Amino acid sequence: MRKKIIITVILLAATAVMASVAISAQNKSKKDDLYRQVELFSDTLAIVQEDYVKEVSPKDLIYGALKGMVSSLDPHSQFMDPETYNELKTDTEGKFGGLGIEITIKDGLITVITPIDGTPAWKAGIKANDRIVKINNELTRDMTLDDAVKRMRGRPGEPVNLTILRESEKKLLELKITRGIIKIKDIKEARILEDGIAYMRLVEFRENTPKDIRTTLENLKKEGANSLILDLRNNPGGLLEVAVKVAGQFIEKNKLIVYTQGRQKSQNLKFISGARNPILDWPMVVLINEGSASGSEIVAGCLQDYKRAVILGTKSFGKGSVQTLIPLSDGSALRLTTSRYFTPLGKEIHEKGVMPDVVVEAGKITLAKDQEQPANSRQIFEKLENKNNPPKEESFDYKTDNQLARAVDVLKAIKIYKAEINGK
Repeated sequence: MRKKIIITVILLAATAVMASVAISAQNKSKKDDLYRQVELFSDTLAIVQEDYVKEVSPKDLIYGALKGMVSSLDPHSQFMDPETYNELKTDTEGKFGGLGIEITIKDGLITVITPIDGTPAWKAGIKANDRIVKINNELTRDMTLDDAVKRMRGRPGEPVNLTILRESEKKLLELKITRGIIKIKDIKEARILEDGIAYMRLVEFRENTPKDIRTTLENLKKEGANSLILDLRNNPGGLLEVAVKVAGQFIEKNKLIVYTQGRQKSQNLKFISGARNPILDWPMVVLINEGSASGSEIVAGCLQDYKRAVILGTKSFGKGSVQTLIPLSDGSALRLTTSRYFTPLGKEIHEKGVMPDVVVEAGKITLAKDQEQPANSRQIFEKLENKNNPPKEESFDYKTDNQLARAVDVLKAIKIYKAEINGK
């Protein structure tokens, strides 16, 4: 019996040694292959530098190679030269020049995630999933995100010509949009609509967003709010930790909000709710559409999994990958996709999006009072007198917004149901 045990131990040890040798050989093979490819790169670099028709600086060659290498990984990974990296840092301050479009590369084409509310792009009618095929008459085929952004940004007041392919309508649109100073305000609208139903429109997740939301909710509660519509339509996301804090405002403490998975163990992270006094008793509806991405999808997916809110609208964009920003020694930086988001129940967001509980297409409801009536002589003269006056900004009327009106109906139904359950 002892002899058998000794033989078994020897066999196990031999197996372990063989496995270790196999892994070591595999690692050596990978390293050898890497060294061969690096040697190929080095040879190509030397040939280009020596024989190319004009002299190119080593820095330009290396930067070009890095941009090509990283852009071949996925649409969201990017090598940024110092100038681009500095522009990115400017963006996080919430004020910059440009058109106001969040873009990505989808199916090999520059694609609009969403226009930012109130910006020149928004006012020009740009929509989520529009394809930008030309910028100032230059085709965007094989254009990187970095290049596209640089072409659309510039001095405020100058026009940019965009050729847009709108596949849903099978249209090619020519738009001339004037650059402006883009100021981003995270909470666009906050008010009580009716019967204690509060409405809050969140357009982006920025550093101060959790504090702003808490203050806004407290003010709405003082005004008599007892339920909430959180509007995340055309919200392209923002900071991951901020999205986590926003979701945590509406669920119990120590609950899983989102988790990430990557190749490295260090990229496998869990984000847990930690708000001290979350709002748990308000019925909620969250509005999403094809312009809701990243942080918006984290919040919507979390609240959907816990059945904390009814998700209403159309399927979200499906941007659920995590980019890590890695500064490099010369002031440049690497934005690298390192992991992907998953909802508490394990649903992957990337390229799948969040499917609403209640699908409601966007649309404007024409109320009877707004329908065009036959003009009398007085109205005709008023129109002529006001012809040269600038149009007034359109007032907020939730009853004309199809998705928002249906959200109000859902909350009313939930309140009636709860009242009956409680015997009130």
